[in-house]
Amino acid sequence: MTEVALQSPFEPLRQFYKSIYPAFSEEGWHLTEQLAAIRTLKKGEILLKQGAVCTNVSFIVEGLVRMYIEHDDKEKTLCFFNELTYVSDYSSFLTRQPSKMYIQALEPTTVIETSYDNLQRLYREVPEANLLGRIMCEQLFIQTNDVHVHELKENFEQRYLTLVEKYPWIISRVPQYMIASFMGITPEALSRIKARIARPSKNKRVA
Repeated sequence: MTEVALQSPFEPLRQFYKSIYPAFSEEGWHLTEQLAAIRTLKKGEILLKQGAVCTNVSFIVEGLVRMYIEHDDKEKTLCFFNELTYVSDYSSFLTRQPSKMYIQALEPTTVIETSYDNLQRLYREVPEANLLGRIMCEQLFIQTNDVHVHELKENFEQRYLTLVEKYPWIISRVPQYMIASFMGITPEALSRIKARIARPSKNKRVA
């Protein structure tokens, strides 16, 4: 009976790198794997706590996390991250200053972590890692900038419709009160928006 080879837990990250930069060398990948570590989080567990220095960049293999801050004894959700994306407080990570935010697992989550020192070593020893790092930072900037643009240009109903269209996984996997926090409204206001969207138009003819 032939045994089926088990896939390396690092394989999703390897495929992610290859999708961005197909020429990424096997030597570079082997060092990347050696300098990374697998971490599992329970639902509700904190990946990064406010006041702590962010020491890692984390690639989400499986699961879902949110980034949030505490203000006036309330939580304000800033962003959500799902599988095959990186999450980190890059400002804290790069400056080595205490973070102003939390990162929390919303589901059982597995991440691949690379520490600050190990990432700097990768940049020194693997030239293409610098390109990958730049591309991933650009993607994060585009994602966060896109969120802010929708905040400024759209009303709450339009923003919810944008979420439904562009990020359906948020609608299906995130509790409504967290979506409301992300949008800057109350859960009750979000319920009213959903009801208006679901309500048939008065001018629509019934077949």
